[in-house]
Amino acid sequence: MRKISIITLVLAVVMIANQSCTKTYFDINKDLNNVTSGTVTYDVVLPAALSTSGSIIATQWGFLQNWMGYWARSGSYSANSVEETYNITTSFGTGIWSNLLDNNYDYQIIIAKANAAGAGYYEGIARIMRAHNTALLVDLYNNVPYSQAGQGASGNITPSYDNGLTVYKDLFRQLDTAISLIKVASTTGPNKGITENDIMFKGNNALWVKFANTLKLRMIIHMHKVPTTEFDRASELAKIVAEGSGYLGAGENAAVNPGYAADKPNPFYNSFIKDAAGNATGNNRYYAANKWAMEYYKWNGDLRKNYFYAPVGGTGTTYTGVDYGLPPSTTNAYTSLSLIGAGLGKSPTMSQWILTGTESLFLQAEAAQRGFITGTAATLLSSAVAESFSWLGVPTTTQTASGYLSFNATYTDCDISAAAAPASATATATGDKNFTILSQKMFALNGIAPFEIFTDWRRTDIIYGTGNAGYTPGPALSVSPAVGSNKIPTRLFYPQNEYNYNAAAVAAQGTITAQTKIFWDR
Repeated sequence: MRKISIITLVLAVVMIANQSCTKTYFDINKDLNNVTSGTVTYDVVLPAALSTSGSIIATQWGFLQNWMGYWARSGSYSANSVEETYNITTSFGTGIWSNLLDNNYDYQIIIAKANAAGAGYYEGIARIMRAHNTALLVDLYNNVPYSQAGQGASGNITPSYDNGLTVYKDLFRQLDTAISLIKVASTTGPNKGITENDIMFKGNNALWVKFANTLKLRMIIHMHKVPTTEFDRASELAKIVAEGSGYLGAGENAAVNPGYAADKPNPFYNSFIKDAAGNATGNNRYYAANKWAMEYYKWNGDLRKNYFYAPVGGTGTTYTGVDYGLPPSTTNAYTSLSLIGAGLGKSPTMSQWILTGTESLFLQAEAAQRGFITGTAATLLSSAVAESFSWLGVPTTTQTASGYLSFNATYTDCDISAAAAPASATATATGDKNFTILSQKMFALNGIAPFEIFTDWRRTDIIYGTGNAGYTPGPALSVSPAVGSNKIPTRLFYPQNEYNYNAAAVAAQGTITAQTKIFWDR
């Protein structure tokens, strides 16, 4: 179901690439009017690279939507035996690896060319986006090509892999450099055209710095169990405080928009809702509501379900999910299920999110609860839930965030005041206040950032636990008849091409299984 749609925006050479498991989006080494890495300019590459980043976030994560209990295959389609039995191979999810590394190569070219020209704004943006992509690679693969990567065909084509923790540490320094460049950058001279070519923040220095700080906070939260002997968390947090800009907040979304239109749709919309001709896509009928998530929203009286999912048949008030992994059947055909909702696929012209203010506020709430930053966890949590309702477009006449939380008073998946404080900053006991924060984060990022929820599920022992919510723990495992071990993988395998063409580097990583942990998974 991973079809590809490519749209060229002439002059800016912006490519909007839809869901892909192969490299088919903008690549400066492909012949787009004879553009090459030697002739292309940094200002032309930036909007194309940002557009590609948006497409990657929009389209590559269907398997995680399923594994984390948000979506499930409808009975109108044959089973995906590899995904639904968790018996992944070196051919599974390879588009994530190749697309992120290819996108990073584009950012590396921007960095080099912008640096030579003194275009600090362009260089800073590229450094931030390369850090964003690289952190995702580490979160999925652990050790990855980094210090020797991104050199192109004339460089090292068999780069060694860097240790995941080492890469994470260097990303903080890359973000420091980016912040320093952007804070003093003008929008003229070598930075000409930045307000048009920056299709994320339109040349808003402050928002780029907040985004960089939010990426730092996300990595710090991911490493909450890593001991201070390995990672100096206090020092990194102090640098963020000293810089002073803070993090993305309510209404502040890192999102790209190169000029999406009805015939050039947003990549999420174009993949999971309707195509450029206005027809429902195959993915729109393939992916339906996971029964576990649907029933959990109903259990909590959470009307965001009406925005994450569509009513059966597209109209009415009936919302129905399906168990993940069920054999194909007319009884669970897509026509009898809730499909992906209008809160996610708002319109073909909507901006494509990279990191939402909702996610940022949840990161801040957890950081405050763990004592990493100042602020009140309960207040930040309420703000995060409110931002989720707002981002989805839930009218206050339908349900308010405060009303939803009040309705669930005394239940620790919703009410942080009912939860016990953790015994320490790294505590993960089910029912503690971090359980409340992570549960609400899980409810809020449905369809938006499944890779972040996948990380939360791995790095803690509390997300998807029951607390005193009285609901079946999740994520719901596949019910495929051939499911085997019933264990969701904790990482992806390196792609087969790496084993074929960079064998020594892969072999140096030792034996990798689907249960091999990422460095922060303690």
